[in-house]
Amino acid sequence: MADTELMKAMGERIASGRKAMKWTQAELAEQMNVSTQMISNLEQGKKAIRPENLVKLCEALHISADEVLFGTVDGRDISRESRELLTEIEKLPPELAEHLLQIIRALNHK
Repeated sequence: MADTELMKAMGERIASGRKAMKWTQAELAEQMNVSTQMISNLEQGKKAIRPENLVKLCEALHISADEVLFGTVDGRDISRESRELLTEIEKLPPELAEHLLQIIRALNHK
């Protein structure tokens, strides 16, 4: 994949992660302590992300670097819906997340 294609794909994943959090570019920029223009450039694939900003981005969006860079989690492709579900689950208190996991397991065994 060419560099420009890779940067555009990364930008789409960044935008998708931001939208899953229901944030504007300005809100993500504030979370990362960077400019809104930088977020815009990243999402449009115009600029590469610096390592220190990749860390901030991953922390803000609760996603892995693999997901931003390659669109995968633990080597597996992940859909936008799955990303959004993971984001919402991570916001739950641990006991509720465990309860939800038990419900999902029960549904899968039917």
